[in-house]
Amino acid sequence: MRHFNTTGPVNPDDHYYIPPLERVPLKKWCRLVQQKKYFVVHAPRQTGKTSALLAFRDHLNSGRLGDIRCLYVNIEPGQTARDNVGRAVSVVLDKLIRAEQATLGDHCLEDIVQGLADKTSPDSQLSSALELWARADSRPLVLLIDEIDALVGDSLVSVLRQLRSSYHDRSQGFPQSVVLCGLRNMRDYRIESPDGKSVLTEGSPFNIAADSLRLSDFTQEDVNALLAQHTADTGQEYSPEAQAAIWHYTQGQPWLVNALANEICEVRDYEAGAPVLTQEVDDAKEALVLRRVVHLDYLMSKLKEGRVRRVIEPMLIGADYHDGSELDLKYVRDLGLIARESERIANPIYMEVIPRELTYLLQSGVVERDLVNCTNPDGSLNMTRLMEGFQAFFQQNAEHWRERFDYKEAAYQLLLQAYLQGKVNGRGRIEREYALGSRRVDLAIFWRQGGRETSFVIECKTLYDSLEKTLADGLAQTAGYMGTAGAAEGHLVIFDKSDSRGWDEKIFHRTEAQDGKTIEVWGA
Repeated sequence: MRHFNTTGPVNPDDHYYIPPLERVPLKKWCRLVQQKKYFVVHAPRQTGKTSALLAFRDHLNSGRLGDIRCLYVNIEPGQTARDNVGRAVSVVLDKLIRAEQATLGDHCLEDIVQGLADKTSPDSQLSSALELWARADSRPLVLLIDEIDALVGDSLVSVLRQLRSSYHDRSQGFPQSVVLCGLRNMRDYRIESPDGKSVLTEGSPFNIAADSLRLSDFTQEDVNALLAQHTADTGQEYSPEAQAAIWHYTQGQPWLVNALANEICEVRDYEAGAPVLTQEVDDAKEALVLRRVVHLDYLMSKLKEGRVRRVIEPMLIGADYHDGSELDLKYVRDLGLIARESERIANPIYMEVIPRELTYLLQSGVVERDLVNCTNPDGSLNMTRLMEGFQAFFQQNAEHWRERFDYKEAAYQLLLQAYLQGKVNGRGRIEREYALGSRRVDLAIFWRQGGRETSFVIECKTLYDSLEKTLADGLAQTAGYMGTAGAAEGHLVIFDKSDSRGWDEKIFHRTEAQDGKTIEVWGA
């Protein structure tokens, strides 16, 4: 039986899948090859790049564009070479030799490389081998090189420049077309030394690339089509609400879609034949987050990098701008943490994982020891008691934990989210919304009781201007958020970072009315 794929390229015999070439502009790729162009394909990790390249290789070798020989290689093993150009070039050539033997059944390149041994330096060995290899067969040669950005430093510079060196001779004596694939747009590369202290090359070392194409995520139709394949095989249906929830949480990120569906149908082993409802989707999402699965763990490790912090931290406080460069923003977008078309986190799962990761120690320690009971006798959530508990917790812990956070500017917002997560875990869930330029952070608590779910919204504002203006903006935003979420209660938290005011001024609680809604306001 087929299953949802969470590891490696898709295999139609084993996996539910969206045909890879349906996800790419195939006509454009083919046209670039026919025009003898070199180009770049990039996308975040686990988006389907390798599957697309393998399918494109088979498409070209099928003869649909004429008698072309096309090879795919993954040169990730060259990463360990670092600045050892000789080792890196050897890895690339070895992978090409193996690909030629496996795909074309030929040993031509192996003979060429052996003949060049000890006659050429590492900085020309690759280009020399490619020249002789291309001339040895009248068929045009196309190379698809995956994980190009696994190479670093001088190794990457040398390989790229050798590919560029005989570009002018590609009609007869060099690969007709080369496709480089990695995480990032090659034009944005700033190749640094391994210690990060110097730039090895200014500008792009591969400025012959005719285009840089970003592999897209799944559309909502793709997500539904993938789920429908499982339904056709097993008879297990997804309610329209469950399908919408999977799209909402993942926004079409291919690995997340497959992982969430796999969690529902296989890992958690829901009753075969029973329809999947939104509750199952919510539970599966929570399980992925709590397990810190490999995909999420990799992305969260990037939060420690300064160029990531400079972009993400202002989002966590709803600031108007980030204090990084345009290159920082492009890097974080290439990682897939930020949506392509906007300056907001790419999907609700990442929105939830980021603050959890940044406050992991706090959630697992201090919050769990806080003994404030936030439930009523009937099991419902008492938001007033919850927020009073937070104010007391905040006053006792804010300055201490602020110094322990890497994201110091967002420390107060993170403290609130850690506290809420520690109190809500197991009985409810929290959804978050934050973006650059919003001047707000939206939180929604969904609390389960008696077979139904009640929602509460919390709007977070930082006191930038006067309290009156911040309060007026915050009340309007909270009232609007309440209407959108259909919330039972609305709460506005105003964080005061001023050193000139004491806790007696910062900590307050009042009730306000806005657009016919009652809103609790909490100072912190």
